[in-house]
Amino acid sequence: MTRKDGSNGQEDRGAGGIVVLDKPPGISSMTAIAILRRKAGMKAGHAGTLDPLATGVLVVGLGKATKTLDRFMKTRKTYLTDVDLSAFTTTDDREGERSEVEISDPPVQNQIEEILADRFHGTFPQVPPDFSAKKVDGRRAYATARGGEKPKLEARDVEVHRIRLLKFTWPLATIEIVCEKGFYVRSLARDLGRMLGTGGHCASIRRTAVGPFTLEEARDPEGLPIPLPAGLVIPTSVALSRLESP
Repeated sequence: MTRKDGSNGQEDRGAGGIVVLDKPPGISSMTAIAILRRKAGMKAGHAGTLDPLATGVLVVGLGKATKTLDRFMKTRKTYLTDVDLSAFTTTDDREGERSEVEISDPPVQNQIEEILADRFHGTFPQVPPDFSAKKVDGRRAYATARGGEKPKLEARDVEVHRIRLLKFTWPLATIEIVCEKGFYVRSLARDLGRMLGTGGHCASIRRTAVGPFTLEEARDPEGLPIPLPAGLVIPTSVALSRLESP
């Protein structure tokens, strides 16, 4: 309902707050945020983007809460991914052009577990995917890659707190990762395949947690009614206090 002052009432809830979305596949993070912005009637921003293929937790700040988003960006992230070891792709996920790899002797589960523990745990250098938003000489890497050139991406340190193989049935390895900001799941798939002598790309990526915010409280942006349901927007002070909880 429009009030006499011309607002729709949403802005008058105060300083906004934090909303936890479950981004569906096939849309960008900015599209998901635009949907929420329209329904909330106030500005919005995210605390860490997801690829269009990826799904899961997207922490969004509304109104004045957008000024605090850097605090949420620094939190640990948890991902589930299905890595397809039968092929590499140009994008390191299933959206890119496949390059099949002939495998006469597929790896076994303990081989994968050992490599994950030895090479992908702790702090180690990682090269971002060619199709990423990293800038090289002032240009996004994906723009260079789309033009048919290979971007000159440099390795930078990333940190993984926990990584484990949940299931393996050739050619799919289901892996859970708990990591810090800046880690690329698609790079993990690519590098794991290289170390195993197989292919490697992400068949799926799902972010299950951003710090203390999990899928259990996340909502599909496309299914949200107008006005937003009571209790959906977490007050900024409450959301920040959750970051500080052990």
